Formats: sequence, structure tokens, C-alpha cells
Amino acid sequence: MKFFKKANFRLNEFLAEKAIAAIATTSLVFIFLILIFVFRESIPLVLGYAMEEDNKLSLTALFSNNWIPVSNHPQFGIWPLIIGSIKVTAISLIIAFPIAVLAALYTATLASKRTKEIVKPVIEILAGFPSVVIGFFALMVLATFFQNVFNLRFRLNAFTGGVALSLAVIPIIYTVTEEALNTLPKTMTEASLALGATRWETSLYVLLPAATQGIFAAFLLGLGRSFGETMIVLMATGNAALSSTNIFESVRTMSAAIGAEMAEVVFGDAHYNVLFFIGVLLFIFSFTLNAIAEFFLKQRMMKKFQGGA
Repeated sequence: MKFFKKANFRLNEFLAEKAIAAIATTSLVFIFLILIFVFRESIPLVLGYAMEEDNKLSLTALFSNNWIPVSNHPQFGIWPLIIGSIKVTAISLIIAFPIAVLAALYTATLASKRTKEIVKPVIEILAGFPSVVIGFFALMVLATFFQNVFNLRFRLNAFTGGVALSLAVIPIIYTVTEEALNTLPKTMTEASLALGATRWETSLYVLLPAATQGIFAAFLLGLGRSFGETMIVLMATGNAALSSTNIFESVRTMSAAIGAEMAEVVFGDAHYNVLFFIGVLLFIFSFTLNAIAEFFLKQRMMKKFQGGA
């Protein structure tokens, strides 16, 4: 009887392992196929054949300051889109990064158990908010509030989009930072307190510097999330492709351009290929940041404080 139970347990374990492996493999295959499709659709532009032979879209024209895709003489300069993405991303990280890091430092090292049980779920529940909900909140509430407070000319602008985007970035930076702080050995805290340091001094001058690699990984993940966000910036930034450095002017980001225009383009024409080329740029940027954060910094930090090489 014990033999059959043991054999049945091994069979269930074997089937569970194979099922998990099959799901993981299927996910990887789908991701790979999506990447192939995106790169394939941008190849005509990369090779210089996105437009007619006598009117090719050169790299100079591609990185110019004019994004006017719908015109008798369309212009596909993606530079305003890049500037818009950088502006909104920078604003969101300037707001989200210190708030998330300080909140993680507080809950990981200073807060009582009861306080931590309240604060941590409240912050992490933001990660479950749909982007469209945050975007709608920015569109209806934040935009009006900031316009009234700062007497802004543009109701929807880079600043409003950045503030809204910070709400989506905070949970990511918070979670990774807290994980980095929790992996630090307790002996660091005990040694610092034994030398006469207060808990605040221990947190700020001992634990926070020791978790630098993990915090930087959190920053990179937040940067990738912010740079690739679509719905929030589509609803809250005004969608005007301007190259100005003024944070209170409307902008259009790279991801918002894809989301707003892809459904209206003609299959296979220059506009279509340019949007896929923008998608390739977004993928390369986001993939690079996530790879550095996940496979280098995070793993390196875990090995450092768990006795690895």
C-alpha cells in the first residue's frame, strides 16, 4: 500500500513539474514570436525601403523634430516623442524614487509589525490598479488641480502625466527596495546598535548604503516601467509632439504614439513601419534595463548577503 502511495506521489510530482515546464516554455515561445513579429515589421524601415524608392525615409528625417504623420507630405521625426518620453519618465522617477525608497526603509527597519502590516499592503495594492484607472484619475482630478494651483496654460502636460505615472512606479521600486533591505544580515543592525547608533542612524548610514545594488536595481525596473507605460501618458499628457523642455507643456511619448496611431495606419506604409521601429526601440531599452536589474544587480546582491561567491 505504501508503495502505491509513494508511486502515486512521484507521478503527481512528475506531472506537476512537466506542466510548469510546459507553461514556461509556451510563454517563452509566445514572447519570442512577438519579438520576431515586431522586428520583422520594422525591417523595411531599417533597410531604407519604408517609402517609395525616390522618397526614402532617411535616418536624418527619422530623427528630426517634426512628427506630422497625417499630411500630404508626412514627416516622421521621432525626436519629439523621445523627448516627451524622457520628460515624463524623469518627472515620475523624481517623485516616485525617494518616496518609495524612504517608505521601504521605514517599513523594513523602523516600523512596528502592526504598522508594517498596514503600510505595506496599502502601497503594494497600487500595483494592482489598472493603468486606465490611474490615467482617468489624472485626467479628471490631477489635471484640473494642477492647472488651478499653478495657473497652467495646458491642462494636460508632462508634469501631470509624470505625477500620475509615479503612482504606478512607486509599488515596483518599493517592493524591490524592501526586498533588498530584508536580505541584509541582522548582524549589521545589531553591530551598529551595539556601537551606540540610533535606529534612524543605523537605517540611513548602515543599511541603506549596504543595499545600494538592490536599490539601483529597483530604480532600473521603475525606469523601464515608466518609459514603457502607455495608457496613463496617453490620457494625461495632452499628446502634442512638442520638443520643448518645458515640463508644463503637452507632450507625446513613444508608447502613446503607438497606442494612439497604430489602429489608423495603412498596413505596410511608412507610418506603419515607423511605429514598429519605435516599438523596437522601446523593447531594446526596456529589455536592457530589466536584464541588468534582474540578472546582474539583483542576483549579485543576493549572493553577496547570502554567502555566495
